[in-house]
Amino acid sequence: MNAPMAGFLQDVPLSVVIGAGGTGGHIYPGLALAEALRRYEPGARISFVGTERGLETRLIPEAGYPLHTVDMIPFDRSLGAKRFTLPAALLRSGAACRGILRAQGAQVAVGMGGYPSAPVILGARMAGLPSVAHESNAVPGRANAFAARLTPHVALAFEESAWHLPASVRPEVTGMPLSGPLAALDREAVRDHAREQLGVPADVRLVLFNGGSLGAARLTEAALGLAERWQNRGDVRLLIKTGPAGLDDARRRLLSGGGRVAAAVPYLDRMDLAYAAADVVVCRAGSATVAELATVGMPAVLVPYPHAPGDHQTHNARVLTEAGGGVLLPDGATTAEALAAVLGPLLAEPLKLRAMSYAAAAAGANGRHSRAADRLARKVLRLAGGRFAGLADHDRPTHNTKEYS
Repeated sequence: MNAPMAGFLQDVPLSVVIGAGGTGGHIYPGLALAEALRRYEPGARISFVGTERGLETRLIPEAGYPLHTVDMIPFDRSLGAKRFTLPAALLRSGAACRGILRAQGAQVAVGMGGYPSAPVILGARMAGLPSVAHESNAVPGRANAFAARLTPHVALAFEESAWHLPASVRPEVTGMPLSGPLAALDREAVRDHAREQLGVPADVRLVLFNGGSLGAARLTEAALGLAERWQNRGDVRLLIKTGPAGLDDARRRLLSGGGRVAAAVPYLDRMDLAYAAADVVVCRAGSATVAELATVGMPAVLVPYPHAPGDHQTHNARVLTEAGGGVLLPDGATTAEALAAVLGPLLAEPLKLRAMSYAAAAAGANGRHSRAADRLARKVLRLAGGRFAGLADHDRPTHNTKEYS
């Protein structure tokens, strides 16, 4: 190769296109991967593919990354007769993704789950580019189960996912990519600071209700009932993340009873501080949430969403509950009375909560999730080849602990 051409190739920036959409459980890991790639290659061009319907339309631009949208229907049996149009829709969106990959000069495509993932992997196959499909749940979603047939590079957040993939797939367990503040969180070290930031007195127990990126009506309803039931307690506070849709009603109800012990917020920008301040969390069992709980050692009451495809949230929850780091409460049984029966004894037994914290951390497989973003980034760099493959052989600073100062 002549010198001018070698210099030109040396100047070509890393370009990666990430398919992630629908819920925060797919989008936030994609953003964590993007952060990690930028740590290795600060000049990298990272862009995302999603649809017009999911949270990606807000979360990805807010994080500073370009978002390209394609028209794709979900891999969902509930679509009825419309599901027969899925092959044609997938081909159209795959072709659109091929065009996006070429326009971005991408060297690698990554599918992080959700229905934008499969078109990106298919588009890479059409364009002759390497790709990686990352599966975040203990039971693979339909989009990634399909995508796994189109690429030899499949990464898993949980080992259990491999049991549900075709025998021909040889996946790598990388863990769940988490943002720097969560991956580096030491709950005990920042607990006092976190409680000061959230206005939680030092001598009370804090229960965090986290229904996921959109909130969960079942959890909000049970939390509001519990706040009314415990409204005269001085030793407990409830922090209820309702999602935007449930906020106004929750705040109206707290004004009429329970407002002395509970506060409702639409979302939490600093989940690291919320986890550090809390004694126990009541939450859905999305894959990202379960990985966060394991990474930070957070005791939890897990209420799996009952309509998740393949009941994957129950499988996710068992990663923690079978290790002793959480309590599983079925959605239909989640009432104020049931929560009082579960949470009351836990809040009265600090040693039990500490033991659950250790068990949850042990379920995190020795920090697997805290290192997952870098591990997946190195896999992407190797697939990009050339000088980028060399970057994958060197560790980079993994987290920015200044977030806690």
